[in-house]
Amino acid sequence: MAATAPHADLTGWKRAPFTGAGFTYDCFEKGDGPGVVLIPEIPGITPEVLGLAEYLVAEGFTVVVPSPFGEPEKPATVGYTMRVVSRLCVSSEFRAFTANAHRPITDYLRAVAADLASRTPASGVGVIGMCFTGGFALATAVDDSVLASVLSQPAVPFPLGRARLLDPGMSAAEFDRVAERASEGAVCAMGLRFSEDMASPRARFDTLKNRLGDAFEVIELDSSPGNAGGFAKGAHAVLTNELREVDGHPAFEARAKVAAFLRGQLTPSVA
Repeated sequence: MAATAPHADLTGWKRAPFTGAGFTYDCFEKGDGPGVVLIPEIPGITPEVLGLAEYLVAEGFTVVVPSPFGEPEKPATVGYTMRVVSRLCVSSEFRAFTANAHRPITDYLRAVAADLASRTPASGVGVIGMCFTGGFALATAVDDSVLASVLSQPAVPFPLGRARLLDPGMSAAEFDRVAERASEGAVCAMGLRFSEDMASPRARFDTLKNRLGDAFEVIELDSSPGNAGGFAKGAHAVLTNELREVDGHPAFEARAKVAAFLRGQLTPSVA
């Protein structure tokens, strides 16, 4: 089995600042075809995040990776990660601890998604969020330009106390709008987590599933003791750190399901 997760760098990626909702951050773009916004996980656009981005490009998507935190291409270390976490935890843009909260950063991400949708062949785009940004992917689906959301191990608000465990990661008004669009068949979502991951609680997935019903597909990978995939109990990053390029590997198969889901939602005639 491959020893590490897929890595990549920014070779061939176009870098340009994008302004929306009062914020300006660099965005990186590559590929052709239907659009996908890939929101990086903490600490930023790491080589592992770029490994996922390159996979999506190879699968036929135009991929935009915003950079709202961290240093692009910089590998994750404990110290670097903690510095980024410390900044984000006190940032009003992200509201890491607040339940029933609108997060201003999602307004920016909606603007990125709408811009990409205007330039790519499908009628809308997909959005992927991971860990700290997992719930942001679904919050962007308030906007009609988002047709598919992928929430990989959504961890915000940090699950401290029952209210935060159950929180969907957005305000009640935003959740109402997403649920309305889901009931109309205008958006679908996929959620991924490891079974023993306390940072991305099953209770949060239950909240989403109870409200969105069949419009929310859940993929839960077994990380219990003795699991067939060999995952540690603390396994967290489904689509990046825990993934190995090996047929039959559970995270490898989950990534393929994500690509098929996005393709089916964005180009249903060729699904």
